[in-house]
Amino acid sequence: MSVIDLRSDTVTRPSPAMRRAIADAEVGDDVLDGDPTVRQLEQRVAELVGMEDALFFPSGTQANQTGVSLCAERGTELVIEANAHLVHYELAGVAMIAGVQIRPVVTPDGVLTAELAGGALRGTSPHLPRSGAIAVENTHNAAGGKVMRPEVMAAIAALARESGLRLHLDGARLWNAAAALTTAPATLTRGATTVMVSLSKGLGCPVGSCLAFARELRPRAWEMRKRLGGGMRQSGILAAAGLYALEHNLPRIAEDHANARRLADLLADSPTVRPSAPETNIVMLDLLREADTADRVIPRLAERGVLVVPFAARRLRAVTHLDVSRADVERAAGVIREVLR
Repeated sequence: MSVIDLRSDTVTRPSPAMRRAIADAEVGDDVLDGDPTVRQLEQRVAELVGMEDALFFPSGTQANQTGVSLCAERGTELVIEANAHLVHYELAGVAMIAGVQIRPVVTPDGVLTAELAGGALRGTSPHLPRSGAIAVENTHNAAGGKVMRPEVMAAIAALARESGLRLHLDGARLWNAAAALTTAPATLTRGATTVMVSLSKGLGCPVGSCLAFARELRPRAWEMRKRLGGGMRQSGILAAAGLYALEHNLPRIAEDHANARRLADLLADSPTVRPSAPETNIVMLDLLREADTADRVIPRLAERGVLVVPFAARRLRAVTHLDVSRADVERAAGVIREVLR
């Protein structure tokens, strides 16, 4: 029995064609004097997200922390949605690395709006920390892959501009947001100072993210990456996977969204589990019976070849990706119904 791994879209394996691209990559020393394949990837990402330049990082967390450091002064506050990845899943890096305090904003659906963000900005006071920057997340992981629409982003960008603040976009799954809206990624980044995109979520790469920005920020971004240990030598072998993915895997992301909807539809009438209505490739599964807790249900699903992760005491998360087919999600739905009947 094959395992259906719905824990994350980071669990994908490089395809044979991606492995060939990796093996054939032209490389240099990216720390010493540059790697040509890395530079090609950076230029392509910058073009796709509508920015002047980009820098390749080994992880999205490192790219996010660099973005926050470029946007906010140490000792100031970062206004951000309360359940954002930067708040919960980067080990207090905003405080430890960037020296910035989180100013969390509670929202009903994971989408930070200009009105809510504006309400969190501090007035001038000798007793209160200054607002240093705003950060947004698109799509929003903890909100089940919720998409921030371009008009919402535009209003937040206008608020940042009027307030004299920089704006960081955590776009780990920006590719999914663009696919869901059938628009170019660049339409979702307008007004951002820094934009992080992941290559290992949704695109099927083994590792890597990019941070995009205005050209004059590249020296500071490079310095920060070096300080965090992110300088990589012959990293063209990793960048080649990213270039392959942008050409071959990016156009198919909508298939993952269709599979997520199929999973949710097949569970919609279950009396024991309530699926979220996915906008992208994440389905939250709420367990409705008191006895069905995540720590009890997950091992039973795993025994039957379906892997998911806990997201609360009675909430599971399932993520579709290029290694999960329509037949896989149909089988997974059947297993979930059987285990929870």
